[in-house]
Amino acid sequence: MKLTDDLQSRRALHFKGVLFAVLGLMASALLLLESPHLHTAVLLGIAVWAFCRFYYFLFYVLEAYAGRGRKYAGLLDALGYLLKGKRGESDQP
Repeated sequence: MKLTDDLQSRRALHFKGVLFAVLGLMASALLLLESPHLHTAVLLGIAVWAFCRFYYFLFYVLEAYAGRGRKYAGLLDALGYLLKGKRGESDQP
């Protein structure tokens, strides 16, 4: 398996998801331990919520409503499409 190939193992995908959750929980806990205030917790919650909505916007709203059916492989792919999509739309399926 090359580094650029898609991850297809269900077990590896689930493990990757658990690792993301653990990383997010640990980072949140460390931030709250460093600054144990209500406003820190509220701001952290707002930041997490806002980035989740941004992710939804990028990979659902743009694809379903503005992307004309184009699927994005990731954030860099979406940004690359936006940058070069303005000059020409030759990569449309």
